[in-house]
Amino acid sequence: MSLALYTHDAMLDHRPGEGHPERPERLGAVLDALDDADLDLRRFEARPATRAEIERVHPAALVKAMFEASPPSGRIAIDADTWMSPGSLNAALLAAGSAIQAVEAVARGETLRAFCAVRPPGHHAEPGRPMGFCLFSNVALAARAAQAAGLCRIAVIDFDVHHGNGTEAMFFSDPALFYGSTHQWPFYPGTGRPGERRPEHIVDLPLPAGAGGPEFRKAFTDAMLPALNAFRPDLVFISAGFDAHQDDPLGQMRLTEADYVWATEMLCGVAARHSGSRVVSTLEGGYDLDALARSVGAHVKALMAA
Repeated sequence: MSLALYTHDAMLDHRPGEGHPERPERLGAVLDALDDADLDLRRFEARPATRAEIERVHPAALVKAMFEASPPSGRIAIDADTWMSPGSLNAALLAAGSAIQAVEAVARGETLRAFCAVRPPGHHAEPGRPMGFCLFSNVALAARAAQAAGLCRIAVIDFDVHHGNGTEAMFFSDPALFYGSTHQWPFYPGTGRPGERRPEHIVDLPLPAGAGGPEFRKAFTDAMLPALNAFRPDLVFISAGFDAHQDDPLGQMRLTEADYVWATEMLCGVAARHSGSRVVSTLEGGYDLDALARSVGAHVKALMAA
């Protein structure tokens, strides 16, 4: 199966600062790995999301403030972890636009599978505030675009080491939007904790530091996959963060490339049963460049083979 790749070199121009984990080299490592893998990828240049598209999820006042905050030079701090440089706003619009383009192409039947190689990531951006390296909620924006294109029931599975608080906040009150997350707990951002009451379309599966493939796969098999199958999505969206990898410097989980391949195959199986095999994946975290490159390569190969 061929796969559509959505990306743009201008996303390299988001520069949070020297020593910041979410550095431009992440995207370079991902694209180099995909080039070296000699895969049947159809590469498309991302377009920026429009303000109207961003305002499907984020209040107009926040969008206006983000446009006005974009610095002509230097950097500004949004919070302790989240910065904007002169190229950041355009990069964030391109990241969101990549995901929107991908789901629209899938909805039109132009491709069954897509991967969005993007930065900055998006799953921590809440409706009313950017945070955690994220400016706009790429996945939530894409989910609304998918619904506008006629795919009503959208499932997002997030295997980043951090809980996607922003995605969950935007999905919480809409039972047509399923959010499932495996993540380290306790850990940033402090959400997705055990024992919280959640609606059926929100499935949080916190795992302890040190958890590896066996614990991750058990959580998927026992809870995530049954809930996802019961939801019967029209589209499966993967928030593909690779910072639960054993080599990642920010997390303390012990996943390997084989675990990402297994999870991808399981999710593609759900898509084959319920979604006409439609799967869109977009990059979230992953901060060891070698582990990130290997993991993305393995994930994309699995998307194409399953």
